[in-house]
Amino acid sequence: MGLFKTFGENPSGTRLSDIEKSHNYKDRFFQNLTLTRLIADNSTIFKNLWKFMNKPKATIPPKPLPSVQTDLKTIQSRNPVIIWFGHSSYFIRINGKNILVDPVFSGNASPFTFGAKSFAGTDVYNVEDFPEIDILILTHDHYDHLDSKTILKLKPKVKHIVTSLGVGSHLIYWGFNENSFTEFDWWDHKMIDGDIDIIAVPARHFSGRSLVRNKTLWSSFILISGGYRIFIGGDSGYDSHFRLIGEKYGPFDIALLESGQYNEQWPDIHMMPENTVQASRDLKASVLMPVHWGKFALGLHPWDEPVKRVLQKAKDLQVKVVTPLIGEPVILGETYPDKQWWNAL
Repeated sequence: MGLFKTFGENPSGTRLSDIEKSHNYKDRFFQNLTLTRLIADNSTIFKNLWKFMNKPKATIPPKPLPSVQTDLKTIQSRNPVIIWFGHSSYFIRINGKNILVDPVFSGNASPFTFGAKSFAGTDVYNVEDFPEIDILILTHDHYDHLDSKTILKLKPKVKHIVTSLGVGSHLIYWGFNENSFTEFDWWDHKMIDGDIDIIAVPARHFSGRSLVRNKTLWSSFILISGGYRIFIGGDSGYDSHFRLIGEKYGPFDIALLESGQYNEQWPDIHMMPENTVQASRDLKASVLMPVHWGKFALGLHPWDEPVKRVLQKAKDLQVKVVTPLIGEPVILGETYPDKQWWNAL
C-alpha cells in the first residue's frame, strides 16, 4: 500500500449525508460532549513540536521488553481470556468467540516507517499467530489504533468489523466490502454474531489521519457475552461520561483504559494515570487493566511512568489492577497477573 493510500479517505457523498444525521455531528464535524481542547491554552503546536524533537531518553525502554508466547489458536478456558500486545492492541476470547481490538503489528504507529517505532521486544506476535477473528473492533482512526497494513493482512481471517461512525469510509477505500463492517454512533446497541452484545459509548478525544480532524467518530465499546461485561476503552480524556456509563451499564468485570501518552499540554484528550484509576471507579469496574502504554513513545513521559502512577493511585483508591506482560493471559475470575516486570529492565 502506498503512502497516500495509508491516509485513508474521509466520508463523502451519501455516506456523509447519513453521518450528518448524527446528534454528535455538528457544524461539519463530530463533537465531544463537552468543550475539548487539543492543546492547553498556554501551549502552541510549535512548542510541542520542539519538545518532541528533543524527547528525553527515558521515553524508550533501556532493554527489549519481555513477553510470553501464548498459542492464541488453542485457548480453551471457559472464562474470558484477555491477551495484551502492548499499547491498545489486545485479543479477547469470550463465549467461544475471538475478538481483536485495535491491532497494530506493522512496527509503527505512523504512516511513515521512520516514525513512532515500536519498542524492542514488543513485536513478538504477528497476523499468522491469530486464529479466525469473529469480531475486529476498531475504536477510532488514529494510526496507533487503526493500522492499515495490519488489518489488510488480517482481512482473510476477519468475519466482521465493528467500528465508530465514519471509519467505514477508510475501510471501503482500502477494499473492504460494505457488508464486512458495522459502524456505531454513541449509544448504539447491536447484537453481533448471534450472542455478542456490543454498545458504543462516548469518549473524549478526536480523530483524523491527516490535517483534517473529526470527520469520523471516536468511541469506547462495551462487550457483553456469557454473563460478563467488559469495558473496551478507546482513547479518552477524563470527564463525567465515565460515571454516566457506569451508572447505565456497570458494573464491569474489567475495564481496559488508556493510561499513557499523556501530557499537561493536552489534558483534555488523554487521561493522566490518576484519572485512569478514577475512571475505573466511575465505571464500577472490578478490575482495571491499564493499556495505551508499553509499545510506542507518543508522549514525553518515561516509558514506564504510566503504570507506576496507576499503581500508586490504585493503592490509594483500593482498585485492583492487572499488569500482564505482552502475551500473558488474563483470565477473568481466575488469573490476574500483577508482577511489576518493568522494574527488572
